[in-house]
Amino acid sequence: METPTNTLINAPKLADRAYNIRRNALRMGKVQGQGYIAQALDISDVLAVAYFHAMRYRPEDPSWDRRDRFLLSNGHYAIALYAALIEAGIVPEEELETYGSDESRLPMSGMASYTPGMEMSGGSLGLGLSIAVGMSLGLKCKRSEARVYTLFSDGELDEGSVWEAIQWAGHYKLDNLIGIVDVNNQQADGPSTQVMTFEPLVEKLKAFGWFVQRVDGNDLDAVVAAFDTAKSHPEPKPRMIVADTLMGKGVPFLEQREKSHFIRVEQHEWQLALAALEAGRQA
Repeated sequence: METPTNTLINAPKLADRAYNIRRNALRMGKVQGQGYIAQALDISDVLAVAYFHAMRYRPEDPSWDRRDRFLLSNGHYAIALYAALIEAGIVPEEELETYGSDESRLPMSGMASYTPGMEMSGGSLGLGLSIAVGMSLGLKCKRSEARVYTLFSDGELDEGSVWEAIQWAGHYKLDNLIGIVDVNNQQADGPSTQVMTFEPLVEKLKAFGWFVQRVDGNDLDAVVAAFDTAKSHPEPKPRMIVADTLMGKGVPFLEQREKSHFIRVEQHEWQLALAALEAGRQA
């Protein structure tokens, strides 16, 4: 098996990668003054582990046939994925300043036709897991060793298509599929658990034939262990990581906002946010 090119000698620690992803996201958010910043901050640890520990890919060749695929179902998290793609060297850092602008390769919602490394177009929620199921089956038919990772949100658990995909993947024992559900208990209409109850989530997923782990999605050691276990689990089952995360993680005044699904940050607050992120890193 070819050694993935993202495995580098003396690479920065995962904590540094997560910090850089958060910082990239804040810098992009500043361009527009608003956006899904809190989600980007909450999921940065998961993205750091995915891109700098778990996945096989070539930054210089995003379409490499043997790559692991990362599907972003929740397209409004695109700012987070762009931040990771910039950190990974797939998207040049200078494009960060074009975020959300006309003719940018970094639109506010993920578009596979625009952005290197973006495997699917997002926007309408609840589709990513279904696409991942089809992609996983296709890779199995090709006898490929590549894995499919898909990130979706707890709000997407309201969608029937998600549960159809969960049932389908369990039935066909797609052990090359690793799902990650971001449980931050926030969606456009309010707390996710109040909009539509989805607990007990772990038990439900297991009943559909999945191998399931639930972890603190902002604990890097726990996330690393969960990815490693998902990859090495011996049973022929799809794997799910339920990641409990904190909206706005790393910037205390954003963590404390009651409504943070889509937020506007005042001009003077961006530098405060970057300073708070740096202070947390030094603590």
